[in-house]
Amino acid sequence: MQVCVNNQQLAEAVSMWRAQGKTIAFVPTMGGLHAGHLSLTHQAKKNADKVVVSIFVNPTQFGENEDFDNYPNTLEQDLIQLKACQVDAVFTPDKGQVYPDGFESHLKAGSLSQGLCSDSRPGHFDGVVQVVHRLFEIIKPDVAIFGQKDYQQLLVIRQMVREMSLPIEILSGDIVREDSGLAMSTRNQYLSTEEQEIATKIYQVLTQLKQVVLSGEALAPAIAHSKAVLSQDFKIEYLSVLDANTLKSITDNTAQIAILCAVFLGSTRLIDNIVFDKG
Repeated sequence: MQVCVNNQQLAEAVSMWRAQGKTIAFVPTMGGLHAGHLSLTHQAKKNADKVVVSIFVNPTQFGENEDFDNYPNTLEQDLIQLKACQVDAVFTPDKGQVYPDGFESHLKAGSLSQGLCSDSRPGHFDGVVQVVHRLFEIIKPDVAIFGQKDYQQLLVIRQMVREMSLPIEILSGDIVREDSGLAMSTRNQYLSTEEQEIATKIYQVLTQLKQVVLSGEALAPAIAHSKAVLSQDFKIEYLSVLDANTLKSITDNTAQIAILCAVFLGSTRLIDNIVFDKG
């Protein structure tokens, strides 16, 4: 496994693989790796000859009073885990490699970035598309893998790739959960043991709401009830039942549904979702 700290090192590795006719899959991360990230690397290995994982905490997607300065840094352990997964290269750039002096980006996230996370994190998805596009420029992958837990982000990136006609296939990896049902997240490290137990209620509520949707019962009172249950332990940012492809209200033409939520447990922001066929 090569650890590349600058663009030149990575470019040399990629050029060698390209000369050998190899295809490249890319898994972008911000470190603090857990089984969810590692599942994406396994998926990447099935879809390309070579796998590159980046570890870069992108400052442009953090807003004021968010946790950029305190975001978990577990690089040594991350590298051990990635080596065990037989990743071919890990890209660990500093800010200057990704955003060199004089770098300007006028990229803006598309229409799918509106609402949900954007309501409380204005500019967040602009920062996401900026860094993802920049990493695509550096790595030039054939395939890139993103986790479904950040569902709105996944759709925003797919929209960017589609609208810019980038020759990159975007695949999604299923949410990996603890035995309790809690979606794995780097930010779970912020939770106490007691809070981790409380956090399991998120998935329970989403699962119950899914059953209501599939049963055809009235949706508005079910959502109100779910919010009431969550509000006993969490500060709710949003809980929405939407068309999984458009992130708009469900219609008769909706084929897939996404139930998405963001909540605060203490000072820790947690997101989760369930995506399923309308039936």
